[in-house]
Amino acid sequence: MDLAVLGMGRMGQALAGRLLQAGHQVTIWNRSPAKAPELVAEGAIEAPSIAEAIEGADVVFTSLANDEAVKAVALGEDGIQATLALGATYVDTSTVSPATSEALDEAIDRFIAMPVLGSPAQVRSGDATYLIGAKGHLGDLIAPLFPALSDKQRRYERPALAATAKLTVNLLLLDGVVALAEAFATGRAGNLSDDQLRELLGDNPMVAPGLKYRFEGILTGTQAALWTTRLGAKDARLATELAESDKVALPLTEVARARLEEAATRLGDVDIALVRELYRRP
Repeated sequence: MDLAVLGMGRMGQALAGRLLQAGHQVTIWNRSPAKAPELVAEGAIEAPSIAEAIEGADVVFTSLANDEAVKAVALGEDGIQATLALGATYVDTSTVSPATSEALDEAIDRFIAMPVLGSPAQVRSGDATYLIGAKGHLGDLIAPLFPALSDKQRRYERPALAATAKLTVNLLLLDGVVALAEAFATGRAGNLSDDQLRELLGDNPMVAPGLKYRFEGILTGTQAALWTTRLGAKDARLATELAESDKVALPLTEVARARLEEAATRLGDVDIALVRELYRRP
């Protein structure tokens, strides 16, 4: 199939690379050009504009940082809505609010929300899980791509539900990262060494399996920047705003958001695991 991937962050590059590996023709675009030379070396075609990237594409993917970026690329002048070919399908893999997914669904006939559970490495290896939200049988339009992507999918009858599902999962990890950083700080305050903390909590059932991917990063500060504090804070905000729309407060997630925002301000675009630095002794 002829495919386009717009947005060359870590996840966008991983998605495009996985599709290339499967033999699809992939055109890529990024607001800042020449961000993915490795993909071009693998056979991707880099386009200078959105319109040129999606021309002739059967399926167009976006993988972008936030709601504003997605709406600008999808609905802005010369964006996807204005230039998508008749019969082509638009798939957004970004983490955005349910309201944004609803707006895209209303604006574009063949729209599918498909946020991703997993790291860029899991996308590349085919181990990620895809949350597919689409009305009616629209989700079937991308079924031919799943042998290339992953056999792990969850389906929802509306795009907004897939966006909600992604925020629900992300909230657990974000809150858990801050909780584990505080557990380590508590242990250190009582003079437990890092080795003792590792022995105590490394295989402890109280530490969720997904959190164990960042265990060493939170303990030692050696985590590569896969999910940045800035993006983590954004996702925590989206989760709290969604709950507030139902008149429910999320005080724990508000604390996690504040900690992530502080880490982003103090440390820059480091991984969410580096929130640990806020708990280090001065």
